[in-house]
This record gives sequence, C-alpha cells and structure tokens, in this order.
Amino acid sequence: MRTWKLVSGILSCVLFAFVSFQSCAAGLSNALSENGERSGTSGLFLAFLMLVGGIVSIAVRKSTGKGGNIAIIIIDTLAALIGYSGAGSFADLKVWSTWCLICAVLALVCVIKPGKQSVET
Repeated sequence: MRTWKLVSGILSCVLFAFVSFQSCAAGLSNALSENGERSGTSGLFLAFLMLVGGIVSIAVRKSTGKGGNIAIIIIDTLAALIGYSGAGSFADLKVWSTWCLICAVLALVCVIKPGKQSVET
C-alpha cells in the first residue's frame, strides 16, 4: 500500500490545481447566472482538502502506525461529503468526490488490514 499512498498523494496534489480552476469557473458561472448554487465554493473546499489529504498520504506512506491513515480517512471522507452535497450543476464535483471516497476507503483498508509480520529464522 506504500506505492498506492505515494501515487494517490501525488495525483491528489496535481488534481488540486485542476479542481481549483474548475471550481473558480463554476463559481463564476453561478455568480453570473445568479442561480444561488454554491458548487464553486464546495469545489474549492474539496480541492483544499484533496491537497491536504494528498500531502498527508505522501508523508505517512512509510509509517507503521494507524494515525496517518485515520487522518486520511477523515480528510478524504469530509472532502467527499462536501463535494457530493454541494455539487449542484457542477457535475465534475461528483467525480472528484468519488476520487476522495476511493482514497478514504483504501486508507480504511490499511487501518483494518494487519501489517506484514517479520519472521526471524
């Protein structure tokens, strides 16, 4: 799972920029159309949490404790909840929320799955 944490962390950090720009465009669209939606703001919150989750994922990839994985679970689940609840007309936000949910579930697998035991012969 170390490789997964590194890859997902890097992807989350890279996707942060893409999601941020999309969210700014969605927020501008919402403001110009005066539709009362908050999908742009929700997208910015999701992007920020995605960046934080990615950094934590990279930082704890070699740790043996469960604290880092629990932090990833909390951060990514919160990002997914914000994204799903505030998607509105910004349909791509559901895609990014699903990415965060996948990262949270895999971090949960890391918490539940016992680590490799070293056997001395």
